[in-house]
Amino acid sequence: MIVIGLIKEGKTPSDNRVALTPAQCKWIRQNLPQVKIIVQTSSTRCYTDAEYKQAGVEIADNMEQCDILLGIKEVPIEMLIPNKTYLFFSHTRKAQPHNKKLIKAIIEKNITLIDYECLEHEDGQRIIGFGFFAGVVGAHNGIMEYGNRTGLYNLPRVYKCRDYRSLINHYFGLKLPNIKIAVTGSGRVAHGIIEVMNLMGVHEVEPDEYLERKFTYPVYVQLKGGELYTHKETKTYKREHFHNHPEEYRSRFLPYTKCTDILMNGVY
Repeated sequence: MIVIGLIKEGKTPSDNRVALTPAQCKWIRQNLPQVKIIVQTSSTRCYTDAEYKQAGVEIADNMEQCDILLGIKEVPIEMLIPNKTYLFFSHTRKAQPHNKKLIKAIIEKNITLIDYECLEHEDGQRIIGFGFFAGVVGAHNGIMEYGNRTGLYNLPRVYKCRDYRSLINHYFGLKLPNIKIAVTGSGRVAHGIIEVMNLMGVHEVEPDEYLERKFTYPVYVQLKGGELYTHKETKTYKREHFHNHPEEYRSRFLPYTKCTDILMNGVY
């Protein structure tokens, strides 16, 4: 039997997300008898211990008996159990210096790390990448912090909203000032950002309008690859060529910095 453990999040500030919901754990228990799931007790998880118990899942504090441990954020070094297999976002793929000690500890403790960021489909697309709701949360936080800084309006933290519907209810009737918002990217994250912009009643404008005009209402511009970069010689943009030869391109973003109030980055 394989024993899978859902660990509590130990990073500060605490993350309330979890890899498997009670319903998913119940399905695994009923359909995969060779797999056992144990949930580490936690007071900050979005699902309570009681909800997992109701689904027939064992709750424990010690996770030594687990073969595979699932988390979300980086696991604090002191919480790592030697000789286990872990799945979580380690933020070490790009050799991030702030997690150098973490990856060193993982090696020293003989831990097998499977980073969600490295899981890919056969075509090379990430299985678990930043997606639509990452854009939603990022856009919400950007607008929320602008309100906190200016004192013009108040929005709650995302984690205080039970679900997506309760979150977007705060957008109806929201009065934003005449600000300019630059949204970069065209993928799933950018789509989430634009969803929030539209729900908040922020108007989309073209790049030339954004740079040249003043508006009496809040606006945003979506800047894709062609608006952000241009070839140094041909003055054109080709996505594949840019990714293969980025040194041949220059940035076109500087003019936007002079008239942008909020930048929402959706570029990986």
